[in-house]
Amino acid sequence: MGRPKGSKNKPRAAAPASLDLFDAPEAAHAPQPPAHVPRLQRADPADWPVHPAWDALLGAFWASDDGQVLLARLRQRLDAGACIYPPQPLRALAQLAPRDVRVLILGQDPYHGPGQAEGLAFSVAPGVKLPPSLRNLFKEWQRDLGAPMPLNGSLMAWADQGVLLLNTSLTVEDGQAASHAQLGWQVLTDRIVAEVARQSPACAYLLWGAHAQGKAALIEAHARAHANAALLLQANHPSPLSALRGPTPFMGCGHFGAAQAWLQSQGQPWTWPRLA
Repeated sequence: MGRPKGSKNKPRAAAPASLDLFDAPEAAHAPQPPAHVPRLQRADPADWPVHPAWDALLGAFWASDDGQVLLARLRQRLDAGACIYPPQPLRALAQLAPRDVRVLILGQDPYHGPGQAEGLAFSVAPGVKLPPSLRNLFKEWQRDLGAPMPLNGSLMAWADQGVLLLNTSLTVEDGQAASHAQLGWQVLTDRIVAEVARQSPACAYLLWGAHAQGKAALIEAHARAHANAALLLQANHPSPLSALRGPTPFMGCGHFGAAQAWLQSQGQPWTWPRLA
């Protein structure tokens, strides 16, 4: 194993009849962020462009019962007036084909503050104040690699160079962390992670937090079945609530240097891209 070794398909219109778990209309009366704050406008995968290499997987998912349930639940929350982030839930899949992923960073769910989530795990647009989890991520990156502290919170340079920045849940409601953790995204993110393990010849998986670590066995099984090398690195989530806690604190975990050294040992001439 290697342990240290847009879709553009239109979904069907039919929706499941029973969605009681997500019937709370109170969000319609909750304070709303300013209208200019980017948010999800429609639950329509045709609006969410991805790299063509993901089209078959996504098309099959959206046509499945699981995909239809997820879309119906998203539409229900939008119809109830919920403000949902990010505007592009599948943005992490826009840059990379599965075979080109060299590092998969797996977080929990998108930031739930106005203007923060942009569809890439942990990343925020230039000019947006760094969320605490991202500040801790940068502190560990700087400590581990001796890299300069970035001037902004965008991780696009990583996404452009083989880092898949994925959360286990791909949407969230304003001000409500983990509010979509049971919406149905886990089925899709399981398939995404498995596809990377099947196709990437060598990939380091940085699993931060219990949600991410729940996919470890899935990764190992698919990588082994396709004779691909996989390094699994696990630590607490970089949130201030857990970054310093045992048994595996995020701060001091050394995952950035370990991933880079391991990839190079696998014959991959890969280094962490510089951030602005």
